[in-house]
Amino acid sequence: MDDDIQLDVTGPVLVVGGYGTVGGELARLAAPSWPLLLTGRTPEKGRALADEVGAEVRRWDLGDPEPFSARVRAVITTVNDPEDRVLRAAIRGGVPYVDITRWTARLQRATAVAAVHPPKAPVLLSSSWMGGVTALVTAALAAELGGASAVEIAVRYDLKDRAGTDSVEFMDRLGLDYEVTEDGRRRMIMPLTGAGYVAIGEHRTKVARIDTPEQFTLPLALGVDTAITRIGFSANSSTSSLLALKKTGFFRWGRGDRFEKPRRSMLYSPGEGGSALLRIDVRGRAGERRTAVLQDTAGQAHLTALGGLLGLRRVLGEDGAAAPGGVVFPEMTPVPQDVVSALEKAGVEVAVS
Repeated sequence: MDDDIQLDVTGPVLVVGGYGTVGGELARLAAPSWPLLLTGRTPEKGRALADEVGAEVRRWDLGDPEPFSARVRAVITTVNDPEDRVLRAAIRGGVPYVDITRWTARLQRATAVAAVHPPKAPVLLSSSWMGGVTALVTAALAAELGGASAVEIAVRYDLKDRAGTDSVEFMDRLGLDYEVTEDGRRRMIMPLTGAGYVAIGEHRTKVARIDTPEQFTLPLALGVDTAITRIGFSANSSTSSLLALKKTGFFRWGRGDRFEKPRRSMLYSPGEGGSALLRIDVRGRAGERRTAVLQDTAGQAHLTALGGLLGLRRVLGEDGAAAPGGVVFPEMTPVPQDVVSALEKAGVEVAVS
């Protein structure tokens, strides 16, 4: 690709997918701080949002070979970048880059791309659950404990919430084993195993294991011996149905493009809105524990976009610390003590016990 993205420290922040479900939330959060350039496949759909936040909107279809060019101060992508077009263009142009959409295998590939083509500007791979929020809060709790040995995350996915099509991409990975770290050892496990109930706020939620990037990055960045993420749905019956479907082997034989639509349709039925709710348990080296329960009544897209906003502040050095160098993950924040207050200022309820 001949995409040409160049650094201009006075230019706009480029939001790729800037008028989608998450991109739109991010545009509204970021507009008071920076000028914005929103891109997507059909700019006409983004005109109203662009007018609302005072942004420019242009076409950039990542599936179309037509080159794209812009001069920007930073790039954040809120949609899948399957061929690494945005990442490679940002690295070539020396532009700070944030990605909040990659699942584990794609995050690992992005890390390899950056190793082969070392970036001159920060590259923040912030696609742990909710745009890096889970990893940031884990870092905050670990800092309170003076280090962490184990992290367990439980997510309550609200089926009534607004959601973009990428939000259920994890359905495509339910037939693929993935690597985890437990008790200091790496091993392969199957998705949707380890089912059980967890109290997430006031909700007794049935959860099971799922492949998410923080299970790969937390052992590397924070040195934890165990990292586990489980997910359940706002209706426990939906979780039970998914577990029953797994027993039929559907996620093994129903892989590939042919079954993509029926796989995703099982969960992709977005409603008018709901709440983002999750629980993070961190155990310190001496056995002491911290638990954080996060609730964002503005919804899952808002909380994900907020993770993206914090990522932009990080790569631009506007969060109270100098911008990083090279490839980083959100839990590598140099200001973990500020994470909870930043979330609360944005309307997220955080209860730490």
